[in-house]
Amino acid sequence: MTEWITLLAFLPAALALNLTPGADMMFCLGQGLRSGPKAAVAASAGISLGAFIHTGLAGMGLGAVVATVPGAFEVIRWAGVVYLLYLALQLLRGDDAKRSKAGGLRAAQAFRTGLVVNLTNPKVILFVLAFLPQLIHPDGLPVLVQFLILGAVMALGGFVINGAVGIFASGLGARLARGSRVLDYITSGIFAALALRLALLERSA
Repeated sequence: MTEWITLLAFLPAALALNLTPGADMMFCLGQGLRSGPKAAVAASAGISLGAFIHTGLAGMGLGAVVATVPGAFEVIRWAGVVYLLYLALQLLRGDDAKRSKAGGLRAAQAFRTGLVVNLTNPKVILFVLAFLPQLIHPDGLPVLVQFLILGAVMALGGFVINGAVGIFASGLGARLARGSRVLDYITSGIFAALALRLALLERSA
């Protein structure tokens, strides 16, 4: 069984990981800035679900397959790059009418986008495979269950922290006037920067 002392030791490590600025945090910041607190929380929920799925796949051994097959790693990485660039271009090409019509679906779209962004980030796979196995006890609960427990801790912490960042950013976005094209340019720039960061990601990172 996963020892409580191991789980307690994992909590500060998970907290430190979630507090470190990265792609997930920047994505939630962009969502909050452009679309408000509901979208920021929804994006954070999608990202957390993605992280939980990553740990589940790692527990089943599928993450190891992806990490050791260069082709699979590259496909996931470049799919993420293309998707982020697509989001950036959509913001630059969108008009006020389209943004207004999509307003009711904004939270759902933010959730789906956050999920896809996290699932197409191969660096998450590498982190999960490098760190979590050190906390697994072979003679305890099934390995998959232990991975899911640790993944739930990571996902919950990330949801709270990234959501808080997005909510904070939404206040700034309101001051900048949410309908302004300036916010589109800022958020598009964030997406483009994340795409560049993912494109430059080294496999050994």
